[in-house]
Amino acid sequence: MIEVSRFWRDPALPFVEARCVGDGRKVCYAAHSHESFSIGVITGGRNTYQSGASQVEVSAGSSVLMKPGVVHSCNPIAGQPWSYLMLYVDMPWLQAQGLVLPVQTFSTSPDLYGRLLQLFAELFDNELGDRENRLAQFFSDLPRYLQSATGETHLQHPQLDAAAAFIRAHRADPLSLEDICVACGLSRSYLIRAFRQRFGMTPHSYLLDQRVQQARAQLRKGRAIADVALEAGFADQAHLQRAFKQRLAATPGHYRDTGTLKPSDRPRYLPAAPRGLD
Repeated sequence: MIEVSRFWRDPALPFVEARCVGDGRKVCYAAHSHESFSIGVITGGRNTYQSGASQVEVSAGSSVLMKPGVVHSCNPIAGQPWSYLMLYVDMPWLQAQGLVLPVQTFSTSPDLYGRLLQLFAELFDNELGDRENRLAQFFSDLPRYLQSATGETHLQHPQLDAAAAFIRAHRADPLSLEDICVACGLSRSYLIRAFRQRFGMTPHSYLLDQRVQQARAQLRKGRAIADVALEAGFADQAHLQRAFKQRLAATPGHYRDTGTLKPSDRPRYLPAAPRGLD
């Protein structure tokens, strides 16, 4: 039985991170985003996946895909159990492979589900060679597992996009709502209302989310939590603790200190990684 939640990292693959959650009832999220591309599978139960104004129910056998910056949340339905595996891949690595990210946000394809389980098995097996090439091959094959892209309509709003860019550029600064209004040329009331409609959270929540992302990157390096909190713009370690747990359903310490899965932690639903392919 795997733990309620465990993060996986490997120094040999610094551009990728995974998370195994054995009991999703104990891992609930506020709306948040990631700087990486995220893809994963629901391995048990069912949950509600919300992205912007869209909300769907996903269950075991489903796969979810999230582009960087997409605000989303996944939470249990009426306290029902569910479990999942997620993979977070850094954009510079994906771009270096010349890969095009898919439009779809979820899939019920059994072929994709099985292929993702196989990929997790390969990544978690540190005795298996050529894992980076295996990961690259998966993303190269990904389009054929997905339905034809239906296209996403994304209305242009340069001032709101400028507000978001301003927040990202100044996320560690003592930023006020008035600073953002001046930078994008919008009134306070309009900015709050329109920003939430476009990005799924208020400017303040977006700022906290950006600070959590900065802290997450530094914690992966094993840095002291108090130092990371101040550098990311939080008032203190406790402030980081609250914001981090709301968005990642894990404390900064748990996130920083959990590492590679031991053989005994291997999720029982993973197939064995194939041998003799090195």
